[in-house]
This record gives sequence, structure tokens and C-alpha cells, in this order.
Amino acid sequence: MTTTDERDPELEALLAFIRDERGFDFTGYKRASLGRRITKRMQETKAASYSEYRHLLETDPAEYALLFDTILINVTSFFRDPIAWDYVREEITPRILTQRNDNDSIRIWSTGCSTGEEAYTVAMIFADAMGDEAFVSRVKIYATDVDDSALALGRHATYSQAQLEPVPQTLRDRYFEPVNGSYAFRSELRRSVIFGRHDLVQDPPISRIDFLVSRNTLMYFDASTQERILSNFHFALQDEGFLFLGKSEVLVARSPLYAAIDLRRRVFIKVPSAAARDRTVPRTPRVFDDADAGDGGVVREAAFETAPLAQIVIDRNGRLSAANMQARLQFALGQRDIGSLLQDLELSYRPAELRSKIEQAYAERHTIAIREVEWHTGPDVRYLDITVQPLTSKTGELVGIGVTFSDVTRFRRLQEALQESKNEVETAYEELQATVEELETTNEELQSTNEELETTNEELQSTNEELETMNEELQSTNEELETINDELHQRTDELNEVNAFLEAVLGGLTAAVLVLDSELRVQAWNDSARELWGLHSEEVIGQHVLNLDVGFPVDRLRAPLRAVMSGTEPETELVEAVNRRGRPVQVQVRFAPLVNGDQSPHGSIVMMEVLEQE
Repeated sequence: MTTTDERDPELEALLAFIRDERGFDFTGYKRASLGRRITKRMQETKAASYSEYRHLLETDPAEYALLFDTILINVTSFFRDPIAWDYVREEITPRILTQRNDNDSIRIWSTGCSTGEEAYTVAMIFADAMGDEAFVSRVKIYATDVDDSALALGRHATYSQAQLEPVPQTLRDRYFEPVNGSYAFRSELRRSVIFGRHDLVQDPPISRIDFLVSRNTLMYFDASTQERILSNFHFALQDEGFLFLGKSEVLVARSPLYAAIDLRRRVFIKVPSAAARDRTVPRTPRVFDDADAGDGGVVREAAFETAPLAQIVIDRNGRLSAANMQARLQFALGQRDIGSLLQDLELSYRPAELRSKIEQAYAERHTIAIREVEWHTGPDVRYLDITVQPLTSKTGELVGIGVTFSDVTRFRRLQEALQESKNEVETAYEELQATVEELETTNEELQSTNEELETTNEELQSTNEELETMNEELQSTNEELETINDELHQRTDELNEVNAFLEAVLGGLTAAVLVLDSELRVQAWNDSARELWGLHSEEVIGQHVLNLDVGFPVDRLRAPLRAVMSGTEPETELVEAVNRRGRPVQVQVRFAPLVNGDQSPHGSIVMMEVLEQE
């Protein structure tokens, strides 16, 4: 079955630019949902086209973080889809524990973990089944995502009361501790959950996994990328390891690599006997810093020395730090070469140029592979696969580069022999073609019907995944709006309280009070001012004080107010005026500056008090 895949060239150019500049490869994501998320960010930045938005990324690198936060929707919760998690707790967890001896370690991988809720959900289920002591000593949970900010929140393991609502009360009381108004996952159990950045498309999978949780992550990728990721998952899982997917992800049900345990709850088991040709060959498994790595330095050194592949280690200063026995024999390295600059050794450019690849591995922080490099040794030609891999410490700091040389000459020869055999088979195949064509007519009719069914099924699956994606986007937007609404309510209540307090203060003063801004416009007019001059606050707010038509000679205010705004404190004045009843009164007028945080006047306060007539 063939389908047309019409893609926007500008969008593809933008995705290639992001991949090359930041190492985030979104080309395997579904274009419909990806286009919606990028368009949302373009609307917020008022970019009219993809090319205009690319120019914005070039001029404002901070925009990358906002774009990635928009694309990588962090919608998650504890015990999401409770029925499926009940099945995991009641059926899958006991099977995993039964398959392992009491002292065997149990390795769990939670992909697309976001802020860690699903990883801690798995932790609670296994700790509840095993007991805290056995859980801490035997279980390692690897929680991975491409969003560094979400991973940082997951490492803190601190959640609000609202986020803990889906957690049963018994588990909440047992595994969470109150901290400053929030709740933190217990620290002694938290150490069993290891957070790390991992890109399912680019990075190699973690190995020897017993239980792999990847819920509503695959649905963001297109079909070919999903198949490649599922193949890596197959490599990552132990024999009889379990895969737990989201409710909208069913592509795995048609894969020969897995068998369904419960299709409705999306729980599958690895098929260990699946043919190697049914999966892509994964890259070297990524190794996390495990506390259970108890081998001593002597054992590790012996394993490195006797490894069947030639391996060397380059430190951050560009010096040859170590070379195992195979490397020394293969490249004629002596003890005197250890500690030498790599650029001074023939190995740096023969059989392949290593210096540029090492710089690329440092810059991109992932493994660089060079396939089938020709190496001439006398009359013979050998072929090597070279892997250049960054080495990191427990803190994530780059400490050097490991280079592995794998001799694939035999496989290259086998490929050439295989190609010759294929050519012979093609000749025989042409002879059989005539017979096959007679069967093709019937087969095409069946194929046409099958393709129609597959097309309908794919359309339904695509629609289901799109709806699930849009649902998560709406949920994310709704949470943002709820947060903004709560802040607005809080600000409104605070403003009402301040206004009520100010009105109470001004209303309680017996003197008439006028508050003026820097342009001498009335900002406040209390009840005593209304009683004295006969004007309501609605009539004077916003009016220039020197334009007020009251029984007070307002021109007398000009000079004192000018003095107040210049920082000079004017003297109290006695002014003859006429009140609202037309009676002459003697008014004592005092002035004060209205200052802001830096103590500079940005307005003035005028207080008028009628003196009693003798």
C-alpha cells in the first residue's frame, strides 16, 4: 500500500534547522500535531511564516526553550488510567517478581516521564509489593525525557495537593512527606529513581529492562519512527520483559516482536525468538550510573584489557589515556604512547580521521559512528566500524572519549558473497516469474481488499492518536488558564482589600483630603472634602485641581504644590474661603509629597481643615 505524504517545504526546512542547531530531531514526529504546536508559538511571537520564525530563532536563542516547552507537552499525572495501573499492580508486578530470584536486580524504564509522576507511580507499586528494604536494594527505575526542565522537577519529587489527588490515601500517607505546603516523595526511596535526558529517536536504548513504561509517547511519532522505537524497546527488554503503552497506541499489536498480554490495557510481552531481521540493530546501550555497580577497579581494568574489540580512551586534554591489548596489537601502540597527544600518533588519522569526529562527539554529546572504513595493511584490505562515544562522570560532566574499533571485514566479505548469491537467485527468479504472474491476478484482488481494510484501520488509528494528542493539548491549555484565573482572582481580592482600606482611611479623616498626581489631577477626594465644598468624588476625579469651581481660591495652591513637587516642604497656609453653604470660613491648608519607592515625589497630598470662628 502506498500513500502520498505531502509536506510543507518551509516546515521541513525549519525542522532541519532546529536539528542542526540544537540537536533536537523532530523529523520523526507527526506533522499534524507538530505543525499545530509550532503554529501556536508563531502566533504568540506574531511570526507570519515558518521562515520568519526561523529568523526569530537565529536572532533570539532564548526562543528555543519556549518552543521546546510548547512542542513537548508535559501532560501527566499519578495513576493515569487507573484501570490499567490496577492490572499492572495485580497481574504484571507479581509475574515480574516471580521470574526473578530474591537477590536479582529489577530494572524499569519510564520513557517520556515528564515531571516524574509515572516513574513514582511505578515506584509505589513495586515498593508496596516488595517492601521498602527490598525495593531500595533491588530496584532501579530509569526515568527519561528530552525536556531538561521537566526532568529537574522530577528529581525534586515535590508535588502539590492537587497533583496528588489521584494517589490513594493509603499510598499518599506512606510515600509522601509534607514539605512547605507541598508533598515530597520519600527521599530514601527516591534514590532508586534515576532521571536522565534521553531522545528515543537518536539515543541508544537502556539495556536489560524488566518493565518498560512508555505511555502516550509513541503517538507523537509517525509510523516508521514508531517501528524503529519499538525495535529499540525490544532490544532493551529482558527475555519475557513487559511493555506497557498508552491507550491510543496499538501499532505494537501488529508487530512480531511482541505478544499481547492484555490488549485493552496495552500490556505486551517481548517475544525473545523474534528474528533479528525484524528489528533494527541498536547502537551501544546507554549506561546510567548505578549504585549497584559493585565491581572493583581491578575487575573493570581486566575486562577492558581483555575485551575482544580494540578500544582506546582519550582524555579531555586530547591525550591517549588508555589502550587495551587488542588496540595495542592492532595499531602497534607501545607503553610510551600512553599519555601522548592523539594528534601526534598515526592513529589520529589512520585508518580514519578521528580528531574531527572527537570534536563532533564533544559538541553533540552523543555517539558518532563511522561505518566500513577501509584500512590497508600491506596487500590486504580490512574494514572497520569505528564508534566514538563521549564518556561522562556520575555528575554528567564530560571526562573523555572512548573509541572502539570493530573489524567487520568478515561481514563485508559475507555481504559481497551474499550479493553474488542474490544475483544468481535473481536469474532463477526470472524463470519463475511467468508462473508467479498467473497467481498475481488472484493475489492482487485479495491485496486490494486487504489494503482497503488496512487503510481504514490506519485512518481510524491516526484519528484516535490525533484526538488523544489534541486532548492533551487542551488539558495543558486548560491548566494554564486555570492558573491564570486563580492568580487574577487573587489579585482582584487584594486590590479590593487595598481600595476598601484606603477608603476607610480617607473616610475617617475629619479634614478634607485631596490626593493629586504629578500633573495636579485629582486622584482621591474624601467625604470631608465633599461635605466642605459640595462636590462628589465622581465630579472631580481626573480633573485638574486649579480648574475646580468651589468656594476655595484654588490659585493659592499653585505655588505650594510646585514647591512640593520640587522636593521643598511648603508652610501651612490660612486661606479665606466660602463653603458649600455659602458661608465664609477660614481654612488651614497643609501639604505633603506623595512619594514612591525611591523617595522621589510623584504627586502631592493636600489637607484642608476649617478653623472654628471666634
